[in-house]
Amino acid sequence: MVDRTHGTPGTDGEVRHQDWSGRDLSGTTFEQVTFVDVDLTEASSDGCVFTGCLFSGCRFNASTYVRGAFVNCTFTACAFWGATFAACKLMGSTFERCSFGALTAQGGDWSFVGLAGADLSRATLTDLRMREADLTGARLSEATVQGVDLSGAELARADLSGADLRGSDLSSLDPLATTVRGASIDLAQAVTIAGSLGLTVLADVRP
Repeated sequence: MVDRTHGTPGTDGEVRHQDWSGRDLSGTTFEQVTFVDVDLTEASSDGCVFTGCLFSGCRFNASTYVRGAFVNCTFTACAFWGATFAACKLMGSTFERCSFGALTAQGGDWSFVGLAGADLSRATLTDLRMREADLTGARLSEATVQGVDLSGAELARADLSGADLRGSDLSSLDPLATTVRGASIDLAQAVTIAGSLGLTVLADVRP
């Protein structure tokens, strides 16, 4: 269903080859809509909701979404260069063959999101819930991943080299199956990772 309250075009649940660049989508609602080759460059939204939508070849470059939702959506070959998501819900959404240069996501719930193989190098992810997210083989080198709940996340073969991981839940991290060279962690995380390697951290009792 397409909510046309703000004049958003749509035909039979499908939007193709439209230029929505710079459009304000605040307050609009889309359910089970297919978007093909839609340009959303520099679009903005406060409270826009997409549920069960399919995006193919769409461009979200430099767009900004605040307090919005993309729930159980599928993104295929979409571009998110410089996109910003603030306090957004992306639960259950899947990204395939998408580009994410300089992506920023702050706050919100990205649990169960599918980002296997995604290149999130230098992305900024802060204060997110990403429980049971699929980050298999994802590249997060030099990314900022602070205060992110990654409990239950799949991190096998992920590249976290040089990433700032401080304050994130790394209980699912297997340092032997993930590239972590040069990553920054805090003391509590160091204890967690040591435990995953079978080590016991003891207080220094030397005089």
